[in-house]
Amino acid sequence: MTRDPLFDRVIFRCVIGSRAYGLARGDSDTDRRGVYLPPADLHWSLSGAPPQLQNDATQEVYWELQKFLTLALNANPNILECLYTPLVETATPLARELLDMKASFLSKQVYRTYSGYVASQFKRMQAGLRNHGRVKWKHVMHLLRLLLSGTTVLTDGFVAVDVSDYRDRLIAVRSGSVPWHEADAWRLELIEAFEAAFARTALPDRPDYERVDRFLIGARRRALQDGLPCTRSRRTVATLPPTRICCGRWRSIRIRCCS
Repeated sequence: MTRDPLFDRVIFRCVIGSRAYGLARGDSDTDRRGVYLPPADLHWSLSGAPPQLQNDATQEVYWELQKFLTLALNANPNILECLYTPLVETATPLARELLDMKASFLSKQVYRTYSGYVASQFKRMQAGLRNHGRVKWKHVMHLLRLLLSGTTVLTDGFVAVDVSDYRDRLIAVRSGSVPWHEADAWRLELIEAFEAAFARTALPDRPDYERVDRFLIGARRRALQDGLPCTRSRRTVATLPPTRICCGRWRSIRIRCCS
């Protein structure tokens, strides 16, 4: 199969999923996500740039830059986790700028997006339990994890990707060894904490659209330059300043940048 040359336009590559959450097992997949910057000619063309690149065989998904930014502004949990994961594999200088402004995407929209998604999914699960007598326990676990993460966003102003402090309890839910009524009781407890965090959050009402817009316009201009995003060149490893990832702990993030 011919490899899509747009994969050479990836400017940011990270690992999310169970390995970033601190919930991996020996057979866990490595889920890579990121951003690509299309050439200007493709962006301007009638066909336009695809909103995402996907390789199911390697568990990779890369969003087109504008699509990624739009989802982040809407507090899409998967996208915000990309910005805050401690497992960053590749970042060009342009991607470094994006990471430096990640707080611009956090706002009270997090509450609306997270709570709406969790409520709708749990309602479907309750219907499935009544009608079929079973639920997808892995999905239950991730909804609980999402509430934990959302509360940290509203309280501390960062996305807690690593939830290993809750590993044993979350793994027990995923394995189905926790009765439904106990998992649902935990959900209600987490929702109460989430709503309390929303009531006192210092996050702004809206994300910083203006700053994100300036970044996107600058990136489009740089897409005209030859050699961007320079992911073919030899990469060196750099370390970002220590970043708080969960429960007040800090970790240095090592990334590979273009030389």
